[in-house]
Amino acid sequence: MSITGSIVIFVIIWWIVFFSLLPMDVNRDKNRKIEGEDPGSPENPKIVKKFIYTTVISTVLFLIIFNLVQNNYLNLRNFLM
Repeated sequence: MSITGSIVIFVIIWWIVFFSLLPMDVNRDKNRKIEGEDPGSPENPKIVKKFIYTTVISTVLFLIIFNLVQNNYLNLRNFLM
């Protein structure tokens, strides 16, 4: 796997994990009414915490996938022939 391919795979994994972690640990105050703001938006979305969790989870998943590719357990060329 090349450097460019590795970076692309890591970024794709990172965004998938980030979007799946976004709705977790969100508290919404339904009584809050501010003009021009969505009533379902969270007061504190805890984005920094989610960035850290996303990076750790993505790194672990990427290392697993990278190891599988390097050891030819996950090789598309073997399946096509």
